[in-house]
Amino acid sequence: MSMTTAGVLFVLSLVAALVAVHRPFGDHMYRVVAGTRSSRVERGIYRLVGVDPAAEQTWGVYARSVLAFSAVSLLFLYAFQRLQNHLWLSLGFDPVVPHGAWNTAVSFVTNTNWQWYSGESTMGHLVQMAGLAVQNFVSAAVGIAVAVALVRGFARSRTGELGNFWVDLTRVTLRILLPIAVLGALALMLGGVVQNLSGGTDVTTLTGGAQTVTGGPVASQEVIKELGTNGGGFYNANSAHPFENPTAWTNWLEIFLILVIPFSLPRVFGRMVGQKRQGYAIVAVMAILALAGIALTNVFELTGDGTVPQAVGAALEGKEVRFDVSNSATFAAATTLTSTGAVNSFHDSYTALGGMMTLGNMMLGEVAPGGVGAGLYGLLILAVITVFVAGLMVGRTPEYLGKKIGSREIKLASMYFLVTPALVLTGTAAAFATGNASTALNAGPHGLSEVLYAFTSASNNNGSAFAGLTVNTPWWNTALGLCMLLGRFLPVIFVLALAGSLARQQPTPASEGTLPTHRPLFVGMVVGVTVVLVALTFLPALALGPLAEGL
Repeated sequence: MSMTTAGVLFVLSLVAALVAVHRPFGDHMYRVVAGTRSSRVERGIYRLVGVDPAAEQTWGVYARSVLAFSAVSLLFLYAFQRLQNHLWLSLGFDPVVPHGAWNTAVSFVTNTNWQWYSGESTMGHLVQMAGLAVQNFVSAAVGIAVAVALVRGFARSRTGELGNFWVDLTRVTLRILLPIAVLGALALMLGGVVQNLSGGTDVTTLTGGAQTVTGGPVASQEVIKELGTNGGGFYNANSAHPFENPTAWTNWLEIFLILVIPFSLPRVFGRMVGQKRQGYAIVAVMAILALAGIALTNVFELTGDGTVPQAVGAALEGKEVRFDVSNSATFAAATTLTSTGAVNSFHDSYTALGGMMTLGNMMLGEVAPGGVGAGLYGLLILAVITVFVAGLMVGRTPEYLGKKIGSREIKLASMYFLVTPALVLTGTAAAFATGNASTALNAGPHGLSEVLYAFTSASNNNGSAFAGLTVNTPWWNTALGLCMLLGRFLPVIFVLALAGSLARQQPTPASEGTLPTHRPLFVGMVVGVTVVLVALTFLPALALGPLAEGL
């Protein structure tokens, strides 16, 4: 069986699995977020934090709840790192330096999981378990909660209420993320992923040298790292490390975990708005963009453009041979199409155009299918922009799901879309203007790609690294931390404000002039608008970096 054939079968098996679980898993998530009953454990949590689960919130209160919870989480995680030398299972590690602790706290609270450090030599087990892994759960739950709030804005009318953030956060964590994480961790352990509290084992290498191999609670962190589209690895090598990703089938499982929630959430959307076909339209857009991204990344890597790849017959540099080129390229595409940031290969070693695809996948806004929650609300924003453009073309007030898209709605949608490009391009320019881009390993177009990738990853809350760039400096940790914060919470505020505006409207009955938003025409229009907006925004930067290198 050729590598290409194996890669195609690998992708097709993922597609089949995602199609099989889309309906039952989507229905389960719908019941979780639409239900009214609380379990005994949930009621105990509500009493502990002083929340009335029956009380709903306006968009402003919902947004303040998100910001308050995230601020407390950030301060807790920062303190946890700075005090780790006094904690149990610290493994003798020193406190994390202030600018590094700030960057890591922001990174995990914003679901970015950008890592400037080597986890096995910087963080003790307790910080990894009770600090980083906990944020992997709750930051993912925050994203889903915000997406659900936006969908309620479409589904409700003549009300300012969008649900209760604390209820959404608790239910998503306990009923969706935690059960799957437990089962997934057991599966990964069966596949050979490490799960212990060992401080390290001394071994003799094949060359006769001595080495300490660090153990730890890896499987429990690995599963939520992928399921919550987080991406932060227990080890510096991330999912290329055999303790995190030992075999080809664990590689398949990790990609499946990355994609399963984002691809199932459109089912929740369709059921909440009472039109399942609307959910199918959204998932169709996700699927088209995702398959295109995966296919092109594979083509560019399997073609192996470049003197050395063509000489040896494959672009194998920076790739784990147990996954081969195709499965590495598929993993890279899946993590950059979502906000995961996990890696099982070295993106800096990709061919010029293959590396461009990892950049381009993130520049799409990570909506194919995107991060948990963030992908759905990002694509719904693009759908709003699409119906607005269509309305301008025919001279009719645009509508989406019976809600008029007026000046307030399109302004909020436009500001949402402009946040990330502004952060990416401003940050990249600032790095070169201040001389901090000199920490890039390479000069010329590839060096620009390394810097551009860092700001694209941080601003999109992705977290993967192109590598080849030294970022453990006060400037880089501060700058990327600010991009992560603004790239996460400014869009969240705009999304919730849009949800509040939509929820207050009175539904507009559909007429013969209403654009059908469940048909292939609309699916194609959303795909086109997404690609055109990204091309107009980022093509000049790509032309100076990976395109110049590749052509």
